[in-house]
Amino acid sequence: MAVVLRTPRTNLEAPACEAVLGIVALAAALLFAHGQTTERTVVTVERLGRALGVPVRVLPDWDKLTVEVEGTCSSQTAATKPLAVDMSRVMAITMVVERLCDGTLGIREARPALLLAGKLPPVSALRFTSFAALGAVSLGVIFGALDFASLMLIAGSAALGALVRRWLSAVSSNPFIQPLCAALIAGIVAAVSASNLHQRTATALVAFCPCMVLVPGSHLLNGAIDLIRTRIALGLARLAYAGVVVVMICFGLLLGFIALGVALPVAGPSAPVPFLADVIAAGCAVASFGTLFSMPWRMLPFPIAAGMLGHAARWALVSLAGANVATGSLVACTMVSIIVTPVIDRRHLPFAAVGFSAVVSMMPGFFLFEAASDVVELVSMGPRAPIVLLTNLAANGATAFLVVLAMTFGLILPRMLLEHTLPLLPEGRASITPVATSFENGSD
Repeated sequence: MAVVLRTPRTNLEAPACEAVLGIVALAAALLFAHGQTTERTVVTVERLGRALGVPVRVLPDWDKLTVEVEGTCSSQTAATKPLAVDMSRVMAITMVVERLCDGTLGIREARPALLLAGKLPPVSALRFTSFAALGAVSLGVIFGALDFASLMLIAGSAALGALVRRWLSAVSSNPFIQPLCAALIAGIVAAVSASNLHQRTATALVAFCPCMVLVPGSHLLNGAIDLIRTRIALGLARLAYAGVVVVMICFGLLLGFIALGVALPVAGPSAPVPFLADVIAAGCAVASFGTLFSMPWRMLPFPIAAGMLGHAARWALVSLAGANVATGSLVACTMVSIIVTPVIDRRHLPFAAVGFSAVVSMMPGFFLFEAASDVVELVSMGPRAPIVLLTNLAANGATAFLVVLAMTFGLILPRMLLEHTLPLLPEGRASITPVATSFENGSD
């Protein structure tokens, strides 16, 4: 952490101001790195600075985060990247910040408490693997894979991919290796089982559903939020990162089929799914992604209920009212956003992680992979490609883009509108004077 410190214009002496600035910068870096939205990170950290007697400004960037004292040249820059999504750590870090603001935690205990909160262990390998399989199976049901053989293959492929991802996380810090290898496994499993599955649609779902668990939806939403809040550079960086992850997923899936000499399947339209099966599967998908984001058990019921309600509305609009998929996703995501916003503000949860968990079953990963399949087939056929292939490519690509756009606006706009009527964070009860006095007296 690089430090640039000059005479600060605060009511604290230079050593005390430097200590406070270090604590504030550490809290900001930890929140930013573990998936908290940029806006909430900024608001939380600026509130912490005011409570500790050092008014600060937070300047986030993709690979670093700078905290500077207002009206001075004092600043600290922490090297960090917003790659992880860990709600348990975000909640623990926020709790430490609240205790600091309330005056119930001494400044000398702040750094160890923050570091401890930022190192909470992830969910167990068994839970991670089981819920990855559950999420892939749930998405399979939503897209029409109702036969036992296909669901078991989807579950096994996703579970094996999850185990490999957990192992790779311990041996490599490269964020793209995990989705690449997990998608490669999905491609190999689908290619091996292709001869035993009677329908190309079943083969496609065996390939695609484990990969949809890997789609970085929370990064897409965080990037869109940053763009809307005019943090253009950071928003574009987040979207670029998510885009590279999607490319790695598609490449790994394609590589698995190529390795066994099997053509990437074209699924075609998905089969209609009964209402009850659709809604229950959506709830299971929410539980799965909440677990993958390290959401505590006690917090899972709320996003599950919100996600099931949103998916029920989407099913009704698409199946009964004849609306298109993008319109159904827009209405459902708007409903979910209105439901979850007051709760996550009160609990200080990352909006993108909770919001994405609740609507993950609506992500157009299936259409993205169908478009990728069309591109591969178009390249392989060259001038002999039929017009219908180009039509399918345009339709799948446009559908995926419109659904992502609808989901993004459906989640973000109600959130931003509600921020004008609901306080983003409660005002701290800790005053500046007691903190300053504690430094001057050398006490906690």
